[in-house]
Parts: sequence; C-alpha cells; structure tokens
Amino acid sequence: MSNRVYKRPSFGFTLVELLVVIAIIGVLVGLLLPAVQAAREAARRMSCSNNFKQLGLAMHNYHSAYNQLTTHGVGTKSGTLNGPLVSGGHMYQVFNDHNAMQLSALVGLTPFFEQQALWEQVSNPLWVDSNSNGTIDAGEQYPAMGPHPLTGGVVYTPWLTEIGMLRCPSDPGTGLPAKGRTNYAVCLGDSQRTEASGGRNAGLELDGGHYAGWDPDGWVTNARAAQRGMFGKHRQGRFRDVLDGLSNTIAMGEIATYLGDRDVRTSAANRANSHVAVTNCDNDPDPARPQFWEASVPVDVVTTRSAEARGYQWAVANMMQTGFVTIKPPNSLTCAGNARQAGVFGASSNHQGGAHVLMGDGAVKFITDSIEAGDQQAPNVRAANVQGVKSPYGLWGALGTRASREVISEEF
Repeated sequence: MSNRVYKRPSFGFTLVELLVVIAIIGVLVGLLLPAVQAAREAARRMSCSNNFKQLGLAMHNYHSAYNQLTTHGVGTKSGTLNGPLVSGGHMYQVFNDHNAMQLSALVGLTPFFEQQALWEQVSNPLWVDSNSNGTIDAGEQYPAMGPHPLTGGVVYTPWLTEIGMLRCPSDPGTGLPAKGRTNYAVCLGDSQRTEASGGRNAGLELDGGHYAGWDPDGWVTNARAAQRGMFGKHRQGRFRDVLDGLSNTIAMGEIATYLGDRDVRTSAANRANSHVAVTNCDNDPDPARPQFWEASVPVDVVTTRSAEARGYQWAVANMMQTGFVTIKPPNSLTCAGNARQAGVFGASSNHQGGAHVLMGDGAVKFITDSIEAGDQQAPNVRAANVQGVKSPYGLWGALGTRASREVISEEF
C-alpha cells in the first residue's frame, strides 16, 4: 500500500498575477477613457449643431410668415416724448406693466421651435400666483408680452424658463442666478457700438415709433450706422437687406454662459468705453491663468449686476446676454465700457478649438479660434467711418456684416 500524499491542484491566482491583471486593466482604462470622453463630446457637439439647425429653420419659417426677421429689442412700451419711457425712468429700469422694448429676438422665435405653449403664456395676460394663496395680489398680474425681462424681483415664469433648445449640452451652467440661460446669440455685426446708451436707445424703436427723430446727442445715429449685422437692436431686418448673400453672412453664434469664475470669455472687464480700440483689455488677463481676469481687474458682472452675465436671461435683448460681434476671434476675451450695451462680446463655447455659427441660409459652421481676424488695432467701426467700408477685422469681420460687398469665395 503506497504512502504517497497527493496535493489537490490549485486554481487561484498568485498575488503577482493579480497585480499584473490589475495593472493591465488600469492601462486599458487609461487608454479608453479619453476615447470615451471624446466620443461623448462629439455627441454633445452634434446635439449643439442640431439645436442651431432648428433655430435656423425657425428663423426662416418666421421670415416666411412675416416677411422679416424677428426683431432684437421689441415688445411693449409706454411713456412720453419728454422722457425716455416714464417720468424718471429709463430703458433698463424694471417695469411690470410693459417690457420697455427689451425682448430678445429669441422670444419671437419660440412658437417656431416647438415652444408654442411658452409663447401662449407670453403673448397673453398671465397671472403668476407667486405667494401660492390662490388670490390675484398686487404684482402678480402681467400684461401680454410680459414685464421687463430684466426681472429683478419680478416672478414672471416665462422669462425664468430654461429652454432645452437654447442650451448647448457641453455647457455645464445651470440654475440661479441665470434666470434662463441661452448658448445662442444673434449676430450684431462688427462694431462695439451696436446700441445707443440708456434711454436714447428709444430713438431706434422700429423706425417710425413715437421716438423717431429724437436724437439730440447723436447716440442713435452712431448706433444705427454701426448695426452692420443681420440683426440690430430695435431694427426690423429682412433677408433682402443681406446684400453679401445669406451663405456669406452669420445670423447667430454660440456663446458660453457665465459660471461665476471670472472667465475672460464670459465676464466683461469694465475697462474700455465704446470708442476705444478693441485691444484696451488685452493686458488684463492673469499672466498665470490667461483664461481668467487678473484679481485687480473690475469685472462688472461679479459686483453690481450678478444676474446680468453672458448667456443669462434669454429673453433680454442686451448684447451681454444675447448678442455677439465679429471683432475678436471665437473664445477671445470680452471687454466693455458698459456691460450691457457696448463692447467686444464675441462668440465662445465649451467645445475644443472654436464655436458654432448659424449662417443666414441655415447652414451651421464650426469656426475655429484661429480664423483670420484682420487688424485688431483698428478703431471701432462707427458712423464717422462706416460708410461703405469693408470690415477691418478680416474674414471673421466680413462674415459678420450683411452689406459690405464682401463675398466669401472659398470654404471656411
């Protein structure tokens, strides 16, 4: 009889084998994760492009219905010829009984991009039971077309609504104090001075309104001359006005929204005025972090107007919120003399290397940060030097103007 002892075969892993397997898995995850992230960003970028295509269809359908573009800076008003809007008031004061002609072009497009229910609320008188007591109290009944969109303490739900069609999935901004963000803005041309200042903006009200011709200081003349884009504040535009051709002219552009981090693209350094060169703020970013403003630079949205930042309040027609100009290339710094009305407010995005634009013919293009932008030392385009001139800001500036006889002969 044999005394041999038989060992049962072992089916486990040694510690070395286990560590090797874990190391291999870690390497594979490290290799695959960037690819997965890139695929997700590609999907988000495609979704953003599709949003723009829908806005392009909405813009064309609106024009087919009304034979004009939706107006940027439109709505209801009241007042007298002796004052901007009301005694002691001004264009940017919050009113509950009218909106001071400050609605953005996006408001009129809402029924054309599947927001009919929201449009019904806006276009009819609306009761908002803000204190939930079931009774119509003071300040809860709003007229058709709503109150001033710079809502302040006003609780008007349409202006506070976050619309999915107006959001790029790559933008992480959400919630207060934005009061309804948008990543899509109308193109106002290639000039910092696309709006007049304060109450004098009323002189632009739809050419023929009761303020027409009231321009004692020339603010309106300068603003109208500088409105060289497809859209202009208080200007009724039409496709026939786009003499450069719809395929050569930008209608809307993508903008990143402000995240409260002093990003140079989404918060305006309050250093320049509306007459100076566009380079006035070029030395203001932090040398250690060029994407953010230096701590000593006054940034208007961080101090006195925190709710009025880039991409906030989609219903507001100020350049800060819903407009952009083709001066500095996409994702460049923002600089302003008045954070709401005039300045270098460019296109921007959270996509790598550029931003989307919507052309007048409905095509969506991705414009890189390296697009040719001409002479960045050129003076601001104003009434004194605007007549018949080509844009000083190169290809980028030419794409933003509607009638400077600048036809793009090649793909960009």
